[in-house]
Parts: sequence; structure tokens; C-alpha cells
Amino acid sequence: MKRPLQVTLLVLSGLGLLHASLFTDLSLRFVKEGMRPMLVASGVLLLVLGVAEAWSSQKPVSGDDDADGHGHDQDDGHGHDHSTVPRIAWLLFLPALSLLFYAPPALGAYTAAREAPKAVAEQRYFDPLPATSPIPLTLTQFTSRVQQDHKRDIGGRSVRMTGFVTPDKGADGWYLTRIIFTCCAADAQSVKVRIHGAAALPANTWVTVTGTWHPGGALGTSSAPAALDARTVKKVAKPVNAYTDALPLF
Repeated sequence: MKRPLQVTLLVLSGLGLLHASLFTDLSLRFVKEGMRPMLVASGVLLLVLGVAEAWSSQKPVSGDDDADGHGHDQDDGHGHDHSTVPRIAWLLFLPALSLLFYAPPALGAYTAAREAPKAVAEQRYFDPLPATSPIPLTLTQFTSRVQQDHKRDIGGRSVRMTGFVTPDKGADGWYLTRIIFTCCAADAQSVKVRIHGAAALPANTWVTVTGTWHPGGALGTSSAPAALDARTVKKVAKPVNAYTDALPLF
């Protein structure tokens, strides 16, 4: 890979990172919001390196000529040219171009349907539920209340949760789902609540579901299913914080 192509690769990579992290929200498909400044800084650095490399290539080369004015190729005396980058470096153009023109799709129902739901951390104390109805909850909060709150306050209460649709083929109901990034897409985990009493919309459709806990097992123990009898299902826009299990910010 000659110097002009090295410059092109640096510039494309820098532009790709800036496009994904500064000018659009594409980076949020792959990393948490807190990592965005680092991606912006990396994109700027790659652009600066590309410009510096392009500028240095325009300077006259000195020190490579003999006193008699004859130049020397950069080899080790055995006929091998070490001034070029290995051909495999061409593969770096693929992710650089992908960030600019065709970013990989966001994680969604396909991923969630193929993995077990995220284990909910043990919780011993729960604050009293507010008097408002329906109660806005995250999927994790709902699961914790159903399976760990020995006071069983969630029984009979109307709750409202937001997530995307994950179909469950060959079974009754479908899943309301959120995918959670600890750091990035590589460590993504899903949390799911089974929905009963409402027809499934297309996979990956974002919805807000209102309903009550679907009885089964012993409420307040691990035998109780994280499930909801839906009263209303409303399509909504994908929230900004799509890869957390926080209450949605639209």
C-alpha cells in the first residue's frame, strides 16, 4: 500500500468515526453514550494524521541520495522492499467505508431471540410503589418486583413499560425487550417480559405496553414469570437511550 493510499485510509477512517459519533447517532448502535467523546477524539486524530502524512509526502526527500546523486531503494540488501504496508492492510478499507456508507444494523429482535434473558440482580428492599396509575417501570424493575418483592405490591397494579417486539414463534405471546450495553455491542445482554393478550407487531417495533402482571407461580418468588397481561399496546418512536433499561427518553 503506497503512501497516497495510506493517507486515504487514515482520512476515510477519521471521517467514518466522525460521521458515526459526531454528525449522526450511528455510534450508539455499538457503544454506550459515554464513549462517544473518545470516538470523536479518535476521528479527529486520524484526520490530523492523514493530513500530516499528506503534507510530509509533498516535502522534498533528502538523505536518500548518494554523493553521486543516485538514489537507493529502501531494501535490506536482499531485494525485499520494506517501504510498503502488507497487502492485508487493504482490508482496513472495508470498515472505513462501512462507517461512511453502510453501517451494520442495530442489535434487535434477532439477537434477543437467540439468548437467555439477563439475570436480574438480587434485591432485598423495595420502596413503596407510587399511587399513580399506570406505574412507569423499566423491564428490570418489573422483573425484580415480580420475583423478589415479598410484599407483592405489584399484584393487580397497572404498569407501563417500553421496549421492542421480539416474536416467540410456536408459543403463546411475544416478548417486550430491551438490549443493554455494559460497554459495547460485544457484551450486550437482553431483558425480556412476556406479553399476553395482545397480537404481536412486527419484530423490532418499539411499543409502550400497559397492563397487569400475568399470574403464574408464587408472586414475590423466582417461580413467578416476568409476564404481563396487556391492556393497550401503542407504537412509539425508538428512544434515544435504546441500549439501556432506563425509562425511555423520547
